[in-house]
Amino acid sequence: MKQPHQHFLAVRLKTTSSQYVASRARDPTFEKLMDKYKNLLKVIAVQDLILANPINPAVSLDFLSRLSQKLHLNRGAVAFLRKYPHIFHIYHDPMKSQTFCRLTDAAIQISKEEAEVINASLPLVVDRLVRLLSMSRSRMLPLRAILKVGRELGLPDDFEDSVISRNSHLFQLCDAHEPNTHNLKLFDVIPEKFTAAVENWRVEEFCKEGCNVDRAEIQFSFKHGYPPGMRLRKNFRAKVKEWQRLPYVGPYDELSEKKRSSKAGMMAVEKRAVATVHEFLNLTVEKTVEVEKISHFRKWFGFDLNIRDLFLDHPGMFYLSTKGKRHTVFLREAYERGCLIHPNPVYHARRKLLDLVVLGRHGLLTDELRSIASNKKAESLGQYDGESCISD
Repeated sequence: MKQPHQHFLAVRLKTTSSQYVASRARDPTFEKLMDKYKNLLKVIAVQDLILANPINPAVSLDFLSRLSQKLHLNRGAVAFLRKYPHIFHIYHDPMKSQTFCRLTDAAIQISKEEAEVINASLPLVVDRLVRLLSMSRSRMLPLRAILKVGRELGLPDDFEDSVISRNSHLFQLCDAHEPNTHNLKLFDVIPEKFTAAVENWRVEEFCKEGCNVDRAEIQFSFKHGYPPGMRLRKNFRAKVKEWQRLPYVGPYDELSEKKRSSKAGMMAVEKRAVATVHEFLNLTVEKTVEVEKISHFRKWFGFDLNIRDLFLDHPGMFYLSTKGKRHTVFLREAYERGCLIHPNPVYHARRKLLDLVVLGRHGLLTDELRSIASNKKAESLGQYDGESCISD
């Protein structure tokens, strides 16, 4: 990194990339949240396979067992399914002489609710997509890269029809000059200049009652918050303060090649990269994304930096987790105590599925006992009615 990050540069020169990741300050709240999410992602992978067949939404255990390694079901498909009886129901089909898995009524209801709220929020999806394309230098992005973050952006399953085709005045699919690949292009008809989320935060901070922050101090600043227990040395604080004051070009503004060639221009490119990934995370439904997925956009956004190191270099803004054999980044300012500060309907629907994942097998015995008690009560009532009829 450049001058504002000499401390981080020194760290990376002395350690390997994996050691640099391991040396980051841990945040227990995000680590606990990611413990739940890594299991949720496996559940979603199996759920998608089940729902892939709309006529008969079920999948055979033999098929799942063959995919166990790919789905990271470490103890096998059957053991995994039995961990979540509130989500998956295992049954035997005597006609096919096979054992299958389907979703429970509760899981189906949550899936329907998520689809309904996504369809109800299509104008927001269009806005997110326009903003995402506006951050690209060419106002164009690979369709496959967009589809990779489809869940993060809250895209509907019929995205190409319900979003692209129905908004042909905004979007156009172009040939990417590669077999079976396309780019999504934004028409040059957007008169509006978008305001980044961080700029709205600066205005709110500056207009707060009793705010004594100097305008020059907050003009190019980002909100920071650090993991509990992280030691902030005086030298580190000074570097962050210097970086906060560094001018830069916003994520929706064009960065000229002339500015790029100078040292100050390179520093501006670096800060713009931070601003761009910050805005990208703000556009996602849950303010989180896998690092590998966002890496597909970096050259299109006009910076050729290591995205993971960018997140590690700014622990006050981003939190990087390595749980679940993947690197996942969270926008720190968007969360409080493991939940979104400003939730949305899609997030609410997904949290219901996460609640079932966390529930695991808990409550199953209680439900069975209730069912048995209910059946016994029905039998006793029937017997009482019969005796009453005889006595009459």
